[in-house]
Amino acid sequence: MLATSPESYPLISLVSINYNQAEVTRDFLESCRGLTYPNYEVILVDNASRQVLSTVINVADYSGVTIVRSEENLGFTGGNNLGMEAARGDYFFIVNNDTELTPTLLDDLLKPFQQDSRIGVTCPKIKFYDYPDIVQYAGYNPMNLYTGTATPVGLNERDSERFNHSGYTNFAHGCAMLVKREVITKVGRFAERFFLYYEELDWSQRIKDGGFLIYYQASALILHKESVSVGASNPLKTYYLTRNRILYMRRHGSAFQRLIFYVFFATCVLPKHVFTYLMKGKLTHAKAFLKGVRWNLTSPSTSAV
Repeated sequence: MLATSPESYPLISLVSINYNQAEVTRDFLESCRGLTYPNYEVILVDNASRQVLSTVINVADYSGVTIVRSEENLGFTGGNNLGMEAARGDYFFIVNNDTELTPTLLDDLLKPFQQDSRIGVTCPKIKFYDYPDIVQYAGYNPMNLYTGTATPVGLNERDSERFNHSGYTNFAHGCAMLVKREVITKVGRFAERFFLYYEELDWSQRIKDGGFLIYYQASALILHKESVSVGASNPLKTYYLTRNRILYMRRHGSAFQRLIFYVFFATCVLPKHVFTYLMKGKLTHAKAFLKGVRWNLTSPSTSAV
């Protein structure tokens, strides 16, 4: 039987962002060494890190790695878009640098594309690195277009047989998603207006609107070191989650859904969050929350992707 050359496999471009996390990124590259898939490249976007990544990591130590430097912090959206622009792959694997890849991850994520041409994105099971028995993502529940919320299937639950069933799902997870080039050609890349948070929900909805399906591949596994980049409780996170929750609804809700959402947000969400932050002495979080609301009062919902 003749050996198959790596070039006969579709090229997968791993696109990941580094922001002041050189050692975390080094660990990510080390985990890439164990991948069994034979034809991939790694595009690392150094997103205006204080310490230039290329002075810390020697790409010659790793096969197929390219560092793309941005002197401006482009956020998750702009950083990944810059990486995809530099990538040569037939598929783009958008993946957080604070992850550990399992050996057959890419092989498993590629299989559904061969079974259904309508699939545009596949996502692995995501579990927490520090708690590897606990699930972060096993697909996504539908978006509630009256409250602007959607939750991953299995979030914070112990892994079990019920999360081992692959199938079509509502949204991809920004931590790890394999996207075929045809999707970018037809739909475009991330909407940079989101910068951080809700961006994968917006992109997923646009991908589905473009006629593609999103697939959860249960046999593929990745471990995530959650909230390394922003922090579990950070005013920046509060700002973008608030801002982009409203922005998502403005972009994707019907007129009636937006009306219900605005009433719900103004009468329930806003007073509850502000009161809670003030009672806990988190004045900066309260200000960040209100800043996120104000942004939507003065900014249009659409922009170039």
